[in-house]
Amino acid sequence: MENKHLYILWTNADPVTSENMVLMYATNALLNGWWDRITVIIWGATQKLVLENKAVKLKMEIAEQAGVEFTACLACAINLGTRKALEDRNIEVIRWGEKLTGIMQNGEHLLTV
Repeated sequence: MENKHLYILWTNADPVTSENMVLMYATNALLNGWWDRITVIIWGATQKLVLENKAVKLKMEIAEQAGVEFTACLACAINLGTRKALEDRNIEVIRWGEKLTGIMQNGEHLLTV
């Protein structure tokens, strides 16, 4: 069976890129059946963007309704003080370092933005 799970490592905190690439692609890819599952990993400064930018928040809600899964790096959340706010937003906050390494070493589908 073909692996149709895409991971998007979202590190670019530019709102234009976030809205017009990460969130647009993730939403449309699920709605159009290009991928069966999409997991967006919120890493670094992007954590503050998703908590503070109203347009990005709205696009994330639309993506979630389409089935996009969001998760965030725990170490980043601790360093940036965003853990509680992310969890309050129902975003999974976990240790991603080892898991991300496994994704790359196993040749799984990973897009970095």
